[in-house]
Parts: sequence; C-alpha cells; structure tokens
Amino acid sequence: MHTFSLAEAKAQLSKLIELVEGGEQVTITKRGKAVVKLVKSDPPRPPVPSLAEHRAGIQYQGEPAAEFIRKLRDSARF
Repeated sequence: MHTFSLAEAKAQLSKLIELVEGGEQVTITKRGKAVVKLVKSDPPRPPVPSLAEHRAGIQYQGEPAAEFIRKLRDSARF
C-alpha cells in the first residue's frame, strides 16, 4: 500500500491511477491523517434486459396458475 500527501497526490495523479490499475491500494493523507483510499473498481455489471426481452424468453410451463391452485384447493391434499 502506498501513501501520499494531498499535495503529492495532486501533482502525481496519473502515477496514482497507474498504481491502482496495477492492483495497488493508495492512501491519500491530509495533515497526516488518512482521508482517501483509492482502490481498483469492480468491472461494470452487464446491462439488465428489458421486461419485453425477459418475457419473450420465458417458456410456458404447463397449466395456468389459477387452474393449478383450483386443483390443489379441490383435491384432498389441501
């Protein structure tokens, strides 16, 4: 882990970013106290499909839910 003062960080921001891209953690201090920790960010999440795309991908699994519930209610199981 590398530590830089705020003044050093302002002067060497490109170097700090390169360190973080390489997997290092960088701490920036102000008046001797740690105030910022730079770490590599997670990769972006894949986009969420639209509701229409999601519905199009769902396959019909048999009878409608209302029929299934009606059968359960009318049977001796319920």
